[in-house]
Amino acid sequence: MKKSFQLWAAMPNFRMACVAVLFVQFSWVAMAQTKVDTTSYIHTLDINTGKIDTILTIKKHFEAPNWHRDNYLVLNSKGKIYTLDLSSKKMSELNTGFADQSNNDHGISPDGKWLVISHNDKTDPSPKRYKSALFILPIKGGEPRKITPEVPSFWHGWSADGKTLAYCAERNGNFDIYTISTEGGEEKRLTETAGLDDGPDYSPDGKYIYFNSYRTGHMQIWRMLADGTQPEQLTSDENSNWFAHPSPDNKFIVYIAYTSDEKQSHLFGKSVKLRLMDLKTKAIRDITSVFFGGQGTINVPSWSADSKKIAFVSYLVK
Repeated sequence: MKKSFQLWAAMPNFRMACVAVLFVQFSWVAMAQTKVDTTSYIHTLDINTGKIDTILTIKKHFEAPNWHRDNYLVLNSKGKIYTLDLSSKKMSELNTGFADQSNNDHGISPDGKWLVISHNDKTDPSPKRYKSALFILPIKGGEPRKITPEVPSFWHGWSADGKTLAYCAERNGNFDIYTISTEGGEEKRLTETAGLDDGPDYSPDGKYIYFNSYRTGHMQIWRMLADGTQPEQLTSDENSNWFAHPSPDNKFIVYIAYTSDEKQSHLFGKSVKLRLMDLKTKAIRDITSVFFGGQGTINVPSWSADSKKIAFVSYLVK
């Protein structure tokens, strides 16, 4: 069975003005079985006008854009890290040394000088099947330095002072949120609820960590103080909500909403949309209509430095 989705800004005042229209067709069978024939559409979206610009269309599976202040994106594909210049639209592979098994949990330091990656460290002695660990390297490329002592660990947030990383990690069979110094050392566990806690991202003022949690039996957006206390639920709807990212000006969060109840999964190849919450009023609005995406669309912080745009990825699978 095949379905089509039209991707365009869902903001009522700007629907007719949006010129970036993307039609996506896919086969549910191919989507479930393979990503070999994936086409990735790398976009930027103006949150005020709703205008979507497709920066690059490429027949390869790219994921998780970070937006560097020097006007380029950092993405991953098949274990490698790439940069995409937003002016020239040139894609270049970044030198990450031995770390050639990176997943879509990577990000840029607040000063723009460093990159953290989550790399499947097969040299780790753990008997666990997947051994993702956090590593830091220079933003221009170089040899990575291992940070987390245990696996698996998946990065999601960097504190505003540049000293602490927040991540999702499985310890003793449960995924929770942890923090650790950028110098390594002992990790600190912040959540202990049953079910998945994931996607921790710091607010720019360092006060909060935003995250998604299944603690109520439905995946919703939460936040807590940076020390893990005073958890507060921010969304409560029929969507499965993931990966809340605060804007640099601390006025909004953007997050991805699966339009079906995906339980504790955030799979590739699902019907999703991006939503924006005003942190002052808590009002929520769609900033895209439903499109084909999910895992890889917006796993990590992807705001422009001026808080006016976000980067994301949609897909087509044949």
